[in-house]
Amino acid sequence: MTAHIESKKEDIAKKVLMPGDPLRAKYIAENFLADYKEVNSVRGMLAYTGYYKGTKITVFASGMGGPSIGIYAYELYHFYDVDTIIRIGTSGAANKDILVKDLIIATDAYTLSSYPKLFFDDDDKLFKATDTVTEKLVAKALEHQIHVHTGRIITSDIFDPYVDKTRYLNLYPSDNYLAYEMEAAILFCLANHLNKQAGTILTVVDSEFTDSYLSSEEREQNLNQMIKLSLDALIELD
Repeated sequence: MTAHIESKKEDIAKKVLMPGDPLRAKYIAENFLADYKEVNSVRGMLAYTGYYKGTKITVFASGMGGPSIGIYAYELYHFYDVDTIIRIGTSGAANKDILVKDLIIATDAYTLSSYPKLFFDDDDKLFKATDTVTEKLVAKALEHQIHVHTGRIITSDIFDPYVDKTRYLNLYPSDNYLAYEMEAAILFCLANHLNKQAGTILTVVDSEFTDSYLSSEEREQNLNQMIKLSLDALIELD
């Protein structure tokens, strides 16, 4: 056990699906896993281990932001010998070509977070997803005939709609970013330094370029598509 995870080591699978929201972790377990059991509830950060198509999977919530996913992903990788984590989450569109309801598979993520420097004395700002994980996610999207965007995203320590967007974007190098979110770069940083595997797939739920938004029913339907795609990829990774 750790300060944040009460699970026994054998209760955590080598392959982890990581949503941000603890209640989404519960939803995934109830709707996608067989023979599942709750394996963590410390601080309300719910986790469940069960079977998806015969493969043992843990669904473990990360909470919001880099420091939170940094705690849980590090402990899972380092203390529980987890091999692969796929983050699933929601994001905002970073350019007009990305539409609400689109799926994004992140190839890498740029961050201004202090986490890499403080944790690893790493001055890098750009962190890459594991190629094999990204390739498997893309392959499964093609297999399911689901259109996805692949490319670079921004991982931010703030919820960007709350700040002056022009000032905010001027802090980043000019690039064709696909989306904004708050966790992926930290997960990729950990995986790179610990010789583990990580990937991220996101559902776009809002955009400053359009007035459209997802209703609760539409959000659930689109998240289900992302969840199934991610689980199908996860079980085929070594």
